[in-house]
Amino acid sequence: MISQLGRYNIIGELGQGAMGTVYKAVDPLIDRIVAIKTINLSLAMDEKDEYESRFYQEAKAAGRLSHPNIVTIYDVGKSGEIAYIAMEFLQGRELRDILNDGKRMPVEQVINIVAQVAQGLAYAHEYGIVHRDVKPSNIMIVRDGHVKITDFGIARMASAAVRTQTGMVLGSPKYMSPEQVVGKLTDQRSDIFSLGVMLYEMLTGQAPFGGENINAIMYQTLNSVPPPPSTLSPNVPEMLNFIVAKALAKKLDHRYQDAKEFAGDLYACRDRLPRPTTSHDVSKQALSVSAQRQEAITAGKHVDTSEDESKPVATLGLSSVFDSAAATLRLAALTGTAEEVEEFSKTFKMPIPSIEEINRANPALSAATLPLTPKPKSEPPIFAKPKIAPAPAAAYKGKQEEKEESSSGNLLLIVVVFLVLMGLLSVFIF
Repeated sequence: MISQLGRYNIIGELGQGAMGTVYKAVDPLIDRIVAIKTINLSLAMDEKDEYESRFYQEAKAAGRLSHPNIVTIYDVGKSGEIAYIAMEFLQGRELRDILNDGKRMPVEQVINIVAQVAQGLAYAHEYGIVHRDVKPSNIMIVRDGHVKITDFGIARMASAAVRTQTGMVLGSPKYMSPEQVVGKLTDQRSDIFSLGVMLYEMLTGQAPFGGENINAIMYQTLNSVPPPPSTLSPNVPEMLNFIVAKALAKKLDHRYQDAKEFAGDLYACRDRLPRPTTSHDVSKQALSVSAQRQEAITAGKHVDTSEDESKPVATLGLSSVFDSAAATLRLAALTGTAEEVEEFSKTFKMPIPSIEEINRANPALSAATLPLTPKPKSEPPIFAKPKIAPAPAAAYKGKQEEKEESSSGNLLLIVVVFLVLMGLLSVFIF
C-alpha cells in the first residue's frame, strides 16, 4: 500500500472502486481526514485516455455541487501514474451492504432514504449534471440516517468534454433506464427511473427487472411490467404503488419530469403513514385513510379513455385503466388541496368522485371525511332578514280578548271622569 499521494498521508485502504482504490488519508495542512479515490493510469493506451478523462470529469462535475445529500469534493491531483480526488470522508455504510444483510427496512426509513437521494439528484439536475449510475453501491448512509450520493464518474454534463459514443451503454444493468439500455441520449429522467428501481428493491427485497445475464435484464427493462410492491410486501401503502409506477414508466413523458416532484410525493406519502395513536383516535384515523383510498380507487374507475393521451401505459399492472394521468390525479387526491384536485380533474378530464358515489361504495364513510367534495351551504346569509314564525291560534285569540277588555275599561273611566266634571260645574252655577 502506498503511503503518500500528493500532500496527503495515507492511513489505510477503504475499498476497491470500479476504476481504482479508495484510501483513508490525512490532509496535513488542516489536519482533516479525507477519502482519496484513485485511478491507475498505467493502463493500455486505448483505455488510458478515456479513463483519465472520465475521472477528471467526475471531479469537475461533483466539485461544482454543494448539497447536503452529495459528497463534497475537496481537491484533485496527480501523482506519477495515479490520479486522485480528495473528498469528504464519510463514516457510515453503503446502502448496498445494508440491503445485502437481508433485513427489510421499515417503509418510513425507505422513503426517507430515497427522498433524500431525489433531493440531491434534483440539485445536480439544476446544474445540468446527470448521474447516470444511481444504485445502492453509490449511496452512503451516515449518522442519523443522513444520505450522501457518491461517484459521479460517468455523469454527463451539458458542457462535458468527454462525449459518450453513440450506442455505448454506461451504468449498472439492473438499474438502467430503457433509454440507457438502447443507447439513446439520456437526461434527468433516467436518474429518476434508476431511483425508482432502487425504491422498488428496497420495498420488496428484489429488483423489478431480473435475469440470468445482462441481455435478459435489459429485455425485462424494456418489456416487462413488474407486480406492484404491495403484492410482495403487504405493509407498502397503496400510494407508494402509484409513486413507483410513475417513476418506472417506460415512456419519458409518463415518468416524473423532476426529481424534486418525486421527493415531494415521497414525503407526502410518509406523512400519511400510520402513527402511534391513542385508542380514542384509532377509529377516526382508520376511517380517514379508508376514505382517501376510496377516493383514489373511484377516481381511477372514472378515467376517460376516449382520447389517446389517456390510453393505458406500461406500469406495474395496478389496473387496466391506470396511466400517468390517473396516477397524478390519485396522488393529488391524497396530497393536494381541493383546488388542485379540481384543476387536475379539468386538465385530465377525469371527474372527482361525489359523496354519494363513495358512500355507495362504502356506507361507513361520511361527508366529514371527504374534504374534496364541497359541503352544501345551509347557513343563511349574514345580512338576511330573520323570518318571524306566526303565533299559534290560541295565543292570538287570548291577545285579542285582552285588547278588548282594555278598551272597555278605558271607556268606563272616561264616563266617570265626565260625570264628576259635570257635578262640579253644576255646583258653581247654582
